[in-house]
Amino acid sequence: MIPVTAGPAPDFTAPRLRSVLRRVRTSLGDRADDPLSIMTLSDALTALGDNGVTDQGLCTIPVEQIVGTVGRTGEFDRQFRPLHAQSRDRWQRVAQAAAAGIELPPVDVILLGEMYFVRDGHHRVSVARALGRPTVAARVQRICTIAYAMGCLTLANLPSKAAERLFLERVPLPDDIRTDLWLDEPAQWLRLADAAEAWAFRNVLAGRELRDRGEFAHAWWTEEVVPVIERLREAGEAVELRDVQAYVTALARRDRIGDPR
Repeated sequence: MIPVTAGPAPDFTAPRLRSVLRRVRTSLGDRADDPLSIMTLSDALTALGDNGVTDQGLCTIPVEQIVGTVGRTGEFDRQFRPLHAQSRDRWQRVAQAAAAGIELPPVDVILLGEMYFVRDGHHRVSVARALGRPTVAARVQRICTIAYAMGCLTLANLPSKAAERLFLERVPLPDDIRTDLWLDEPAQWLRLADAAEAWAFRNVLAGRELRDRGEFAHAWWTEEVVPVIERLREAGEAVELRDVQAYVTALARRDRIGDPR
């Protein structure tokens, strides 16, 4: 039977959340306030969590999803526009070769969710974007993450994604649900985890056997979250929100009226 308590789990107290957020925000510094600042692989993995590596070999990938770098900060922005004049000569040589139809070597990238991070080939990616090329050839290594990396993710979103990762360590939802999770505020993830575990605790007290956290997470989502979302949508509410956002809206309403369910 899953060990579930009525209160927060020992590994996800408010102090731990504050510690994780402080680490993420310190690593980002002032860059978090700049929507065009390029994300590094270490930025993303600190927030999202590393959950295993696979090689995908040589692929054709969408240029618009290449938005990060493994380590070369300060040379390109998120759209891979050069930031310094010293890159001009090399950039122009690559551009002239591409415009002449010369086949350039594949770039070397790492994939997190829907986002590609360049390990080698920054100038080739920059030129491809400037020329409007929809795809480039790439050698791809994929790193699975605990929280999903959507293509729209920016540095400003990483604190909330770090809190989402901690939520998923407590409530390990299936992959098909994880790919659509999004909340704006880190504290919302803490409240959501507490609500999920409280639901499991009530079920355990009622005699239900929940063998592990995976079973509990799936049961909570299908038996508690989905019906609430369906009622909201039938009433014409939260139509434009993601499922988890709609449920958190209902949860906030419960908190205001003092309903613990």
